[in-house]
Amino acid sequence: MVILIGNQKGGAGKSTLCLLLAYYLSILKKKKVTVLDMDYQASISGKFEKAKILENDPIYEVIPSDLKYFPALLELLNQNRDEFVLIDLPGKMDDDLLIPIISSAELIICPFNYDEFSVDSTVIFSLVCREINSFAPVVYVPNRIKTTVKYETREEVDRVLSRFGKVSPCISDRIDFQRVGTVHIPAPLIPVFMPAMEFVYESFMKKGKSP
Repeated sequence: MVILIGNQKGGAGKSTLCLLLAYYLSILKKKKVTVLDMDYQASISGKFEKAKILENDPIYEVIPSDLKYFPALLELLNQNRDEFVLIDLPGKMDDDLLIPIISSAELIICPFNYDEFSVDSTVIFSLVCREINSFAPVVYVPNRIKTTVKYETREEVDRVLSRFGKVSPCISDRIDFQRVGTVHIPAPLIPVFMPAMEFVYESFMKKGKSP
């Protein structure tokens, strides 16, 4: 299953969300996972290499890749249909090389926040994805949500996004998210992100579910 994690808004937390989902699928659901790090910042592959230097056994594979190599990689990875391929997209949508990547998606996960700029970027991202791929379901993950802030536009934003897909339970902002790696997840974060992961898995990934 090819799953994109993306949003053109910087700071939406897509790389961290990708790490959380990879951990959830690998450790808790015992699935085979490969992460394609196609973000220009390459933060996931950087963490992966650091973990190898520290002699930690990887729990899933991370492949840093340029967008242009995606078709060849996908053909190889598609040989195992039980595998989950998570793609951390770059933060820009102005590259034609993204078209075959978005076209191949079987699920699109979009982290966002309730501030105005994040919502605008999320809607644009959604429109672009729908134009390229009208079949893949989209799930929106409210991410880095501050529990002390009242988001007055929350209901309205959720209503707008529900036109494109489903909105998951939110993931609250925690300083511990800075310590998320490709091998270890701080234990206090488990109850913070699990409701969102369970929602995504049960709604879109479980065998027999039709997106």
